[in-house]
Amino acid sequence: MDKIVQRFGRQTDPKRRYELLIGFAKRLKPMDDASKVLENKVQGCVSQVFISATLDDNQVFYSGDSDSQLVKGLVAVLVEGLSGLTPEAILVVTPDFIQDMGLNASLTPSRANGFYNIFQMMKQKALIYQAAVAASNG
Repeated sequence: MDKIVQRFGRQTDPKRRYELLIGFAKRLKPMDDASKVLENKVQGCVSQVFISATLDDNQVFYSGDSDSQLVKGLVAVLVEGLSGLTPEAILVVTPDFIQDMGLNASLTPSRANGFYNIFQMMKQKALIYQAAVAASNG
C-alpha cells in the first residue's frame, strides 16, 4: 500500500490522479458475477460496489467491482494494496493513507465517503477471517 500511496502523493494535478485511478481500474481483474451478492455489496456508495474476500494460507485476497470507472479505480487501489496481507496486518491499516494519497482533495465528498466505506468493508472481512483463524487454533 505504501508504494501506491507514494505514487499518488507525487501527483499534484488532480487530473493526473484521476488518470492513475482509471489505470488501476483497467488492471482490476474481473469479479465473478456469482460474488455480486448482497453480502458483498458496499453500503453507503452512490455507485454499485462489490467486494469479496478469500483466505488462503492466512492471507486475505480481495476482488471487487463497480459500475463506475472512477470508483472501480478506488476499488482496485484497495484490492492491490491490501491483498496478500494477513488479517492482522489489514486490521492495523488506518484510513490516513486516503489523505496521504491526495485523493481527499480530488474526490467529491460522496466519493471520498464511498472510498472509506469500501475500506471499512474490507477490514470487516479481514476481522471475520481473523476470528475464524483464532477459533480454529484454539
